[in-house]
Amino acid sequence: MATGTSKVRCAVWGIIAASAALLIVAHSNAWAQRKAQKFEIKSASFEHESTIPKQHTCDGANLSPALTWTEPPAGTRTYALIMDDPDAPMGTFVHWVVYNLPATARQLPEGVRAGTPLPAGSSQGVNDFPLPAYGGPCPPPGKPHRYYFKLYALDAELNLPPGARKKDVEKAMKGHVLAEAQLMGRYGR
Repeated sequence: MATGTSKVRCAVWGIIAASAALLIVAHSNAWAQRKAQKFEIKSASFEHESTIPKQHTCDGANLSPALTWTEPPAGTRTYALIMDDPDAPMGTFVHWVVYNLPATARQLPEGVRAGTPLPAGSSQGVNDFPLPAYGGPCPPPGKPHRYYFKLYALDAELNLPPGARKKDVEKAMKGHVLAEAQLMGRYGR
């Protein structure tokens, strides 16, 4: 009888070990897939770290560039977008703030202006010009500045009225950022 019991115990432990191994492999594959599906933001107007075309600046038509992004992480409810210039003479200058973009959105079209209809529930914040719209690169003469388009995938809707400032959006996002994607372009005069 002891031999039969030992065989049963061995079989049970074998099943447990095989199940554990399958769970580890499945978890590793899921982790690898999530890592491979990097959250990214792009523009058809310029490549990351290249020159922003004149039409998207104050020297041109001052049109916001078309932006697209990849699938967000699971649990994303909204996005926030902040465009700023850390090279401005008086410190970081904010060019664009958009928040509460729905999780189903995968793009912003070219030419978003004050009053442009955005996906339901979305709002534009006030930039440092100060306008509730996109304000393109407009650096002083000299070395080109860097302009960062930062897209945040959030697990919550931000409880902010239209026209919020970057600092208010960042404060409301605290503890809700699931992922961040960045696109950087340069412009100089």
